Amino acid sequence: MSEPHVRHPLLSVAPDKLRPTQVTVGKAEVTQKRDIWRGLGKKKRKELIDAHWFPGVLGPKNKVYIVDHHHLGLALLEEGVKSVPVMVQRDFSWLEPDVFWRTMEFNRWAHPYDQRGQRIGYEAMPASLERLVDDPYRTLAARLREAGGYAKDATPYAEFLWADFYRRRVKLAGGKISKRVLDEALLHAHTHDAAYLPGWTGVIG
Repeated sequence: MSEPHVRHPLLSVAPDKLRPTQVTVGKAEVTQKRDIWRGLGKKKRKELIDAHWFPGVLGPKNKVYIVDHHHLGLALLEEGVKSVPVMVQRDFSWLEPDVFWRTMEFNRWAHPYDQRGQRIGYEAMPASLERLVDDPYRTLAARLREAGGYAKDATPYAEFLWADFYRRRVKLAGGKISKRVLDEALLHAHTHDAAYLPGWTGVIG
């Protein structure tokens, strides 16, 4: 059995071996990161990877679970990158799967909710980054923050909370985010209805 509080050194892990701790990503964001990667030279690519350590946790059977950078991880996987740096935050490899996931969720390192915002069982969590499901509302939340709809916030899974807020208010035809949709989302962002969300910047007008 491993010691539960030992801090591990930086690991080098193949992206296809990384385990996600969420169910969805915004596939449009993944595509955007792939486009950026393709525009970089060899030196800049190395600098990007060196500057983006993946925070991880060791889980049952010593699987490496990442707790951030899922979009980047999937983009690098799809681009054929052989390895990425992972800094292990905790070693939970000695825990039973159910206890592991409950502990991860307690620490706000897991988000077991699907693309409809519905909670799923731990056994249904995706086993690899390539099994992450697209949630266009997650992309809308990211675009909204880029447009100044709300401030960057340290709250874990903040953009998922915004995604769920819009899931009930804005229709995305075919998952497309048009200027009209973004303008509508910006109006909602500055209402009192959104005051409970992380990064809310107040009512305008």
